[in-house]
Amino acid sequence: LDGENGILRYRGYPIEQLAEKASFLEVSFLLIYGELPSKEDLDAFKASITNHTLVHEDMKQFFEAYPAQAHPMGILASMVCSLSTFYPESLDPNRTPEAKDLTIHRLIAKLPTLAAWSFKNAMRHPFMYPKNNLDYCSNFLNMMFAMPTNDYEIDPVVVSALNKLLILHADHEQNCSTSTVRVVGSSHANLYASISAGISALWGPLHGGANQAVIEMLEKI
Repeated sequence: LDGENGILRYRGYPIEQLAEKASFLEVSFLLIYGELPSKEDLDAFKASITNHTLVHEDMKQFFEAYPAQAHPMGILASMVCSLSTFYPESLDPNRTPEAKDLTIHRLIAKLPTLAAWSFKNAMRHPFMYPKNNLDYCSNFLNMMFAMPTNDYEIDPVVVSALNKLLILHADHEQNCSTSTVRVVGSSHANLYASISAGISALWGPLHGGANQAVIEMLEKI
């Protein structure tokens, strides 16, 4: 990252190329494993993510306990941390690479569900379950904005914009939330707890919370 010169590269790839030609899951694979996936690797990665989008039904009771005005970031941080209680095997820091991959895939898969449900909770709308026939971004938009009473038409322009947005925010080197995740993870805390801590750091108005301030300013304008 070289902000002054407008340079952002992931594993050596210019962000412009990735934003134009790649999907968010391709970029996720690149950041996690160090190289862009083959078609077979990407298909297997997508299939694993798709198969883990559901969250345990008991977690709905957690959402119902939050007040309507609870901040979505606070809800999301606590819900992500609570995932460790549903997957106690994730507490072992010396697990096999395959077991670690499973936790990573679960996090990528379940975060859109938890984020959308945090929003729905604030709106006091019914939760929308993930749909395995939709791609990653379309699925998130459907869970955010669809209602049981009518079909939600997903705008491909918005899907493309969201895909680019996720790619552009995927990695900014040692920013506040990334550093937080690494510090917490260095104690061999489980990955769910580490990511939850990162979300809490991202909540701050001098970090990700700045995006909230921008939206509020635009709404005032």
